[in-house]
Amino acid sequence: MRPDAGLATLRPYQSSAVEQARENGRAGVLRQIIYSPTGSGKTEIAIALIHSANSKGRRVAFVANRIGLVEQAARRLRESGLSVGVLQGDNTHRLDAPVLVCSIHTVARRGLPVDIDVIVIDEAHGVAGSSHYRDLLFRYNALPVIGLSATPFAKGLGKHYDKLGGALFERIVQAASIRELIDMGFLVDCDIYAPTEPDLSGVAMVRNAFGEQDYNERQLAAAVDKPSLVGDIVAHWRRLARDLPTVCFATSIAHSKHIASEFNAAGISAEHIDCYTDEEERRGILARVTSGQTRVISNVGILAEGWDMPACGVMILARPTRSLTRWIQMAGRVLRPYPRKGRAIILDHSGSAARLGYPTDDLPLELDDGAAKKPGAGKEKEEPKPKKCPSCSYMKPARVHTCPACGLAPERPSEVEVEPGELVRLKRDRKPTREEKQAFYSQLLELSVDEKWSPHRAACVYRDKFGVYPKGLEKVPEPATQEVRNFVTSRQIAYINAKRKEAGNAAARP
Repeated sequence: MRPDAGLATLRPYQSSAVEQARENGRAGVLRQIIYSPTGSGKTEIAIALIHSANSKGRRVAFVANRIGLVEQAARRLRESGLSVGVLQGDNTHRLDAPVLVCSIHTVARRGLPVDIDVIVIDEAHGVAGSSHYRDLLFRYNALPVIGLSATPFAKGLGKHYDKLGGALFERIVQAASIRELIDMGFLVDCDIYAPTEPDLSGVAMVRNAFGEQDYNERQLAAAVDKPSLVGDIVAHWRRLARDLPTVCFATSIAHSKHIASEFNAAGISAEHIDCYTDEEERRGILARVTSGQTRVISNVGILAEGWDMPACGVMILARPTRSLTRWIQMAGRVLRPYPRKGRAIILDHSGSAARLGYPTDDLPLELDDGAAKKPGAGKEKEEPKPKKCPSCSYMKPARVHTCPACGLAPERPSEVEVEPGELVRLKRDRKPTREEKQAFYSQLLELSVDEKWSPHRAACVYRDKFGVYPKGLEKVPEPATQEVRNFVTSRQIAYINAKRKEAGNAAARP
């Protein structure tokens, strides 16, 4: 598939999101976020909205949070045929244009022209955590605002403010889900390997810019920027990355430079980029990455948003995080389709996949109202997370037993042991895990089909083993092990013996 081949076919999704946003606007919803996964064409959605607004004589301010994103957006909007000006520091020009691409930092200092009619905010998940963005919405609270984001669940995005007479954002419009777009070939799926994980026991937790709890970055840098860990990153890249173009996310600028240096020392061309890299040098680095001259580009977070390079097939995550927003944004860099790019590869040296799940899992599309949650209040059942294959370090998706990468099917821990004089005995010296309960129930469901059991029988056998009926478990059949078959057989024998004893007792009665 060509890098942009999905865009034309994606337009039904994009058009649907645009129409829904318009309908919401007509219904009086002033501030809304359009959710569209990374790589699915958020800029195309913005272009359609802006063309529509301009056709009605309305001026639009498109606001971004970094110089690189301002430059990129201005170029893309001009290429679509829009007449564009820029409000960004010394680069400000054509302030009377129908479309004004703005830096939020310049807007915070100078404000917007008085005749702006609509505000579009790129990467809108950062609005709640930014005083500049909040002040923008407070100051222009009578204007319709449309946010664009692949991660619209940052804390406080749905918080009520008296200055707005309502929530920061009032509604989410969904263009498509990640899984839908992967299934239709507009994004690629990923394979995750987790070769190593740093010791983070001494690293404190703080609230990040998205309102989520995440690691203290100074302490984190000290924990992960070690020669053994950096060297391990290079070794595993050689083994697993197949020499594909790679982006690496590090914990600090020094850490990122060390990683790039280790790659270069190993004969693998690598460069580092950060927010202090001047614009000309930055363009040169990205051009060398795009051409293939540089195989690995390392950074802290500057490439996590707005950087488009579909050929990039590998992400190295050397930056541990507990932030779902940060994880999705970083992983999204390698999910775009490209010729001969069947699946992306993520080398997770941070333990993030085990904590947060696959970046292609369904997301919690709900605006957070910013209220403190009482312990346990409204707490939903935690979804199972991926687990590392002990043989090849592949991160197996939740509920997958046999490793898709190497084929290893680990023996399940058995609760049953055979002893002389009795068929089986249930060990009760420890509480069974939810995963073990799910595995047992799944195997009973498979037996239900094979043995043509009555619908209720699997639940009854489960109760015989655990003392309760199955609750909150997935109805996913799985081939039964011999241990499970032995347990079922033992229950059958016990049932037959009980019936015979009951019949004997009845015959013995006078």
